[in-house]
Amino acid sequence: MEAQFPRATPRRQTEILGIARQAGRVSVEDLAQRFAVTPQTIRRDLNELCDARALTRVHGGAMIASGVENLAYEARKFVAEPHKRLIGAAAAALIPDHSSLFINIGTTTEATARALAGHAGLLVITNNLQVATELYRNPAIEVVLAGGVIRHSDGGIIGPGTVEQIRQFRVDTAVIGTSAIDADGTLLDFDIREVQVSQAIIASARRVMLVADSSKFLRSAPVRIAHLSDVDVLVTDRLPSTEISALCATNNVQVVEAGGPTEPDELSDESSF
Repeated sequence: MEAQFPRATPRRQTEILGIARQAGRVSVEDLAQRFAVTPQTIRRDLNELCDARALTRVHGGAMIASGVENLAYEARKFVAEPHKRLIGAAAAALIPDHSSLFINIGTTTEATARALAGHAGLLVITNNLQVATELYRNPAIEVVLAGGVIRHSDGGIIGPGTVEQIRQFRVDTAVIGTSAIDADGTLLDFDIREVQVSQAIIASARRVMLVADSSKFLRSAPVRIAHLSDVDVLVTDRLPSTEISALCATNNVQVVEAGGPTEPDELSDESSF
């Protein structure tokens, strides 16, 4: 079938990009079935898209390569969703009852909020409407929603007013997310207003807990939040390399690996997906 359509590749790659933008990531197996071509053909397409920096390699497929614009919120919710559930549960287990905490913007911090349902006596300050909606009905948890501008894309609350309100608190634990983690340990995000709130949260907490799935080590973003050395605990599904493990050890970062499903490595030696 493929030999009958030798000119289909550019159009197929355009469609693959469209699927990745909607879903956040794509798999070799699903794309091969969708386009009725071999996995080797899809791997070549993904390799070319990665060489063009439109996609980033992950096990078994690829995800949108971030640079200056984040994935849509609905797509972010589904990227590494099983891992985020486990990360959220592991992070919640580290938060004692009768303590205070910040929870900032992010789909993994939202997973942590959902996992706090069994806790008692918590004071949660958040700039995330999704987190507030998740927790406010729980009579054992008091929720303070920071004021500011509500971002239409994801319900995040940002702006100078949010920063000033965050600075009025001094909490036991800050649960923060990030859009990307650079190889040198720099935490990165896309919106300078969101970053300013996150920096205020870090500065106003006794302990900083970063919740981030391992795909964040494959991504990039333009605005610096902080560095791994500013983090006390990293909760992830798994560390991606011995270099990152050594970086955490050097900076005295406690690492909790929550695990999760791994995708089969289906690729030949010519590809590193």
